[in-house]
Amino acid sequence: MDRAYHYNLGQAFLHVVEQHGERVALAYASGERVTYAELNTLSNGLATHLAALGVAKGDVVCIFSDKSKYALGSMLACIKLGAIYSNLDVRSPPSRIAKMLATCTPRAILHDAIGPALTELIAENDAARVDLTDSTLRAQVVAADGPDVCDMTVSGGHPAYIMFTSGSTGFPKGAVMSHANVLNLVDWGRTTFDVTPEDVFTSVNPIYFDNSVFDFYTSLFSGASLCPFPASLVEESGRLIGAINELGCTIWFSVPSLLVYMLTTKSIGRDDLQAITRFVFGGEGFPKARLAQLHALYGNRAQLINVYGPTECTCICSSHVITEEDVADQSRLAPLGLIAPNFECWIDPQDESDPDTGELLLGGPNVGLGYYNDPERTSASFVQHPAQGSYRSVYYRAGDLVRRDAQGVLHFLGRVDNQIKHMGYRIELEEVEAALQALDYVRQCAVVYKSHAQGLGEIVAFAALDEGSPKRVLADVAGTLPPYMIPRQVNLLNELPTNANGKIDRTALKELLKS
Repeated sequence: MDRAYHYNLGQAFLHVVEQHGERVALAYASGERVTYAELNTLSNGLATHLAALGVAKGDVVCIFSDKSKYALGSMLACIKLGAIYSNLDVRSPPSRIAKMLATCTPRAILHDAIGPALTELIAENDAARVDLTDSTLRAQVVAADGPDVCDMTVSGGHPAYIMFTSGSTGFPKGAVMSHANVLNLVDWGRTTFDVTPEDVFTSVNPIYFDNSVFDFYTSLFSGASLCPFPASLVEESGRLIGAINELGCTIWFSVPSLLVYMLTTKSIGRDDLQAITRFVFGGEGFPKARLAQLHALYGNRAQLINVYGPTECTCICSSHVITEEDVADQSRLAPLGLIAPNFECWIDPQDESDPDTGELLLGGPNVGLGYYNDPERTSASFVQHPAQGSYRSVYYRAGDLVRRDAQGVLHFLGRVDNQIKHMGYRIELEEVEAALQALDYVRQCAVVYKSHAQGLGEIVAFAALDEGSPKRVLADVAGTLPPYMIPRQVNLLNELPTNANGKIDRTALKELLKS
């Protein structure tokens, strides 16, 4: 009998396996293929192994990986057990990773790709360690022959994963998403993009980045195929495009920056990506000149779709199919689109005379559970609806300034705080400043974002030093920040300008960049 009602992700995945067991779930550029039945067996074996290590419902499992089938199977193993997984960036500085581990106190740490520094850090942690490259373990979990693992007591409101984002205090924030959050995303994604089991998804997004949630869940919970591309392949655009062409991928999803890079370097042409019928992009504004170029190449045979949504709301809350009119208007970014069904939004106006312009607040079943082990920042961002006092109604304060037009379409205007979108990543500049301030020879510092044409920009630091040089600052801060957060340049001043309140005057610093 077909089960129509699924309240947790483990249950939903088993239903997909029942329907599509012999279809390809994972297709690698190496030629390796993993069917749904094989992936299910693998995840069952990994779940059994984790349970033997003491991992139970509600425990956190951290994963360092480059998308091996064992790592992806571990994510499924966790959701079957009711454990909460968190993918972490293997390239991030150990000091930053240490903060994440301290926040979520994992019961187990799994890895298939780590260097010496991370090996030492993991060895110092109390969590059980699982080396996913171990040949004995691999043989055991692939050959696992037992009943399906799925804790049926896991409810829709139970946490599924933690996604870390930049934090203003220098500590990353761990956004927690529930099983119900993700199930709603899957239903929306499947419907909005007309996903069928014949589709083949690219997986070019880093697994620790929230765009990857769409790739992983919308494909594997619809009976489609997912093509996990490791970072080394994504960084070689010629090889990547060749692999996508060979694998016949039909749905592309990435940040605009990756497409912009490929257009700029002429890595893609009209004869490439012939099977792609939906180009989906989000995470930052798409420079209009390059968007027009992409539209000219593929707009006659594929949809170009701009999506928007914060990590805290399961990644996507609106979408907009790019039109000829959008491309022709070079004066503004593409619209964010209509708010997705089963979402609610409320605009907190900056001017009461204009209720359709202001900060965007998001409500509905995609709004996450808050920040893990961080009640203070949770209460600041996940708030009671400002206009509703009769019952509990939690909205996420997105921090994005938007305008809603007469058709209900949202348009992005900017940020209400000091947060930016850079290279597809959401970054709070205060975290970059915190890393600079941790250097004992930095007397004062501030970080600003210098915008360029077509929505691009760079992070620029200003500093007053007791000793050292800009080169030394950049070298030292590379030990605490991931590459995409490191300032492009450091400008030295004897003293940083201050305003009437005695605070560093960032407006004055931005003016210096113009001179």
